[in-house]
Amino acid sequence: MSLKEYQIATEVFGRQDDFDPQVDSAVRVQAGRLRSKLGEYYASEGAEDTIIVELPKGMYVLSFHPRSSGNGRGLRPAGASGQEGLHEGAAAIGAWPRWGMVAGVLGVLLLAALVAIGGLLGTRRSASTASGTNGDTAPAALQIFWHGLLTSSDEPWVIFSNAAFVGHPDTGLRYYDAKRDTNAVIFDHYTGVGEVLAVHNLDVVFESLHQRIRVKRGSLFSLDDAKNNDLIFIGSPSENLTLLEIPGTKDFVFREVPSGPRKGNMEVVNVRPERGEATSFLATSANQPLIEDYAVVALVRGLNPAHSQLILAGTTTIGTQAAVEYVTRQSFVEELLRRLAVTQASELKPFEALLRVKVARGVPVGTELVALRKAN
Repeated sequence: MSLKEYQIATEVFGRQDDFDPQVDSAVRVQAGRLRSKLGEYYASEGAEDTIIVELPKGMYVLSFHPRSSGNGRGLRPAGASGQEGLHEGAAAIGAWPRWGMVAGVLGVLLLAALVAIGGLLGTRRSASTASGTNGDTAPAALQIFWHGLLTSSDEPWVIFSNAAFVGHPDTGLRYYDAKRDTNAVIFDHYTGVGEVLAVHNLDVVFESLHQRIRVKRGSLFSLDDAKNNDLIFIGSPSENLTLLEIPGTKDFVFREVPSGPRKGNMEVVNVRPERGEATSFLATSANQPLIEDYAVVALVRGLNPAHSQLILAGTTTIGTQAAVEYVTRQSFVEELLRRLAVTQASELKPFEALLRVKVARGVPVGTELVALRKAN
């Protein structure tokens, strides 16, 4: 039996007939994850199993073979090829009939896993393709950009916004107002659609960088976290309130509009506008469909100068999503590094970037870098 990447993509993941494996790496990514999980199993719980199940690289059919003698944790006799494993597996299955049933069950489980993954992804392109990763090694631009957050022995913290609400989910919620809600019960376990997708995009990119991230909601964040870790903040200070307590942006600053028809709306203030630049930037008015937003991408020093903070925030949750997409997609990161004149990781210094985001039906469909400031 031989399964091809095209067959799995079209029949399991629902890709179209023009599926191009050079562009869409969803099948390879999921196969790589399955391969890793099998390796983890045989290095731990399955360390004493007599039969080894593998998914050889470049293949999409499970291979069965007996564990090599002498080394209880060896996955294959030295020098054995995947084809030899198939022959040995056939002999082993013949010797132990129960493995015929096991093989069938594993095959069904593999197919079920792929179907489930395909259902989750739907017809959308995989996030790994969108970020320019192939599930094995991240492109050079992403490695350069993210290097500063990968130097510590500890994983960076991803702190996502979860604004304080009052009211009740059944009858309606509104933002907490310190002036009139002193004794109200606060709900702080909600976040935006953009933040959810942002965490997912970061997870995909960090996997391609062979790193992990730790995720924490803003209301649980402590200053000890700020002193001892590299941090990635998702969401503006209006909802990710922790940003009000630590060093933040200096050139592109979030604030509520103090007066006028847009009073109370969130804007980005351009503190030191250069020639031809506006002094403030506002998303589409709340009483109209959102078609434009603004977002900030900023790399700044933390409370502990030995650590870095990356702020990814829009004036709305959609702008926040666009900010994260900007630093997880190869083409965008290449543009940013080019504008910063950075060709290697050691050259990347603190900066602040302002993005204009075009939105259609609640989805960021176009992102433009409109202003950039480098640290002196």
